[in-house]
Amino acid sequence: MLKRILKIPWWLKLGLPAVAAAVAWGIWRGGPGASVSATFTVRRGPLEINVLEGGSAEALESQDFKCEVRGYQGVKILKIVEEGYQVSEDDVRTNKVLVELDSSELKKLLIQQEISLGSTIASVTEARQAYDIQLNQINSDINAAEQKARFARMAFEKFMGSKAANEIIEQYGALDDATSRQETPTATDTPPATNQISSVSDAPPQSSTPPLLPKPPAIDFTPYANMDLLGDGEAKQKLRKFEDEFQVARKSLVQTITRLEGTQRLYEKGFLSKSEKETDEYILENDKLKLQTAETSRALFLKYEFVKTGEETLSKFVEGMMELGRVRKSAVSKLAQAEAKLKAAEARLELENKQRDDMNAQIAKCSITARKPGLVVYGGSGNSRYYYGEEQIREGTLVREQQPIITIPNLTRMSVKVRIHETYIQKVKKGQMARITADAFPDRVLQGEITKVGVLPDSQNRWMNPENKVYLCTVSINDATDWLKPGMSTKVEVLVNKLADVVYVPIQAVTPIEGKHYCFVGSDRREVEIGEFNDEFIEIKKGLAAGEQVALRLPDGVEKDNGAKPKPPAETEKEKTTAAAPVPANGTKL
Repeated sequence: MLKRILKIPWWLKLGLPAVAAAVAWGIWRGGPGASVSATFTVRRGPLEINVLEGGSAEALESQDFKCEVRGYQGVKILKIVEEGYQVSEDDVRTNKVLVELDSSELKKLLIQQEISLGSTIASVTEARQAYDIQLNQINSDINAAEQKARFARMAFEKFMGSKAANEIIEQYGALDDATSRQETPTATDTPPATNQISSVSDAPPQSSTPPLLPKPPAIDFTPYANMDLLGDGEAKQKLRKFEDEFQVARKSLVQTITRLEGTQRLYEKGFLSKSEKETDEYILENDKLKLQTAETSRALFLKYEFVKTGEETLSKFVEGMMELGRVRKSAVSKLAQAEAKLKAAEARLELENKQRDDMNAQIAKCSITARKPGLVVYGGSGNSRYYYGEEQIREGTLVREQQPIITIPNLTRMSVKVRIHETYIQKVKKGQMARITADAFPDRVLQGEITKVGVLPDSQNRWMNPENKVYLCTVSINDATDWLKPGMSTKVEVLVNKLADVVYVPIQAVTPIEGKHYCFVGSDRREVEIGEFNDEFIEIKKGLAAGEQVALRLPDGVEKDNGAKPKPPAETEKEKTTAAAPVPANGTKL
């Protein structure tokens, strides 16, 4: 039997007319002496329309072990099991090492990473301690500032009285502790998000000097120089003392004047001496001075000391509140800096830990252990056993990341991948049945099914041969066998249609002449209408009947007697090599 499987069928490349023309040309060149010796009896019956292609057997499911170690220069294979090694259940249970890659460089990097990690841990500890110290210092500073401001207010209220002090403080508004108090930063405060901080280029231009605070309003203490408004403050006590001294001096003066008047009358009548009269006059002058002194002291207190002490105590309170605000703002800034340093150290530590874990994982991936039982095959599960032109898998070879090293196929479920030419791909559908034969076992036929049909031309074939468009299809083998191995050459016959009752003849019995198709029944040339065809036979819709004898080559003198002039074969070498027509083994009379 002649070989029927070609990558691209000869009649598909040249077309049916060219094939028949080539056959006719070969017979016609035989010369006038040639005789009609090869005929075929026209048949009627079922005709299978199928597609034949060759492919390689492979597992439908397989476990690929790829190189997962990163690196631009690749990693060397130190040890690898022999191809064809049968992985057993014991190998899986004991985690037998199938491939061992060189991990020496990774271990050196791991030692350096451990050293860097130790330094980072120390930095994190230092940053955390600095953060706690800063937080404690901030709390102490804020407490001291709050105490100072509180004492200053108490001093102001002590002097002015609580009522007057509150009225004056309300005129400042923002300086009141109840309205200007900010939250004290704590360890639970979260720093602002990074995306909320404007960059230097996006920030508006800042002045070289900070803006001045608004000037506080001037307080007039004169209206408060009243004991009814001062309440129970120190100023009221002092003012009461001066008032009492003034009243005592005035009453003493009144009494002295009255006594002096009596002394004057008695002196004029001669009852008292001049010295007694002068004594009372001296006492009068002394009481006048005391009254003037008391009045002057009261006026000076109200005009100067009262205002001075009031403004002084108020200023201390105001300054205490402003200092408290500065301490709080400074606390927020210092704590933010300490927290930023701590978070930066913690982020660096997390990154260092991830890098160490990644290196440990990379080192672990240098040992590929058995996971499932099966047969070890070098390379990936595809048809190519090499990886983009890399060296063959063996000990000492450099492999790159994601390069397949070994594959353990599931031999219980096998398949064949075939490349279908673009002229046939419309006939091939998912779910169609197929017959598979292996070249090593031609007498054993396996049943299969189309499970996947490519929607785009095969990229690998398109790169190698752009003019030849083929589509990759997967045929799963339904039969379980123990003799079919991955990589065996196979032939796949896909049944695309089954004609129940048609008239058919061999392909070489049909001759195209001047755009029409003819068959020769004896020396009679008969025009026929053709239908579907496979690699051997073609359907005849009109022009022939079952039982007639058709010639498989042109009769002698066809060109002379009947005017038939078949076209010569194509001149290109490619078409010449594919123009040889196979002679069917069945149904041919010689």
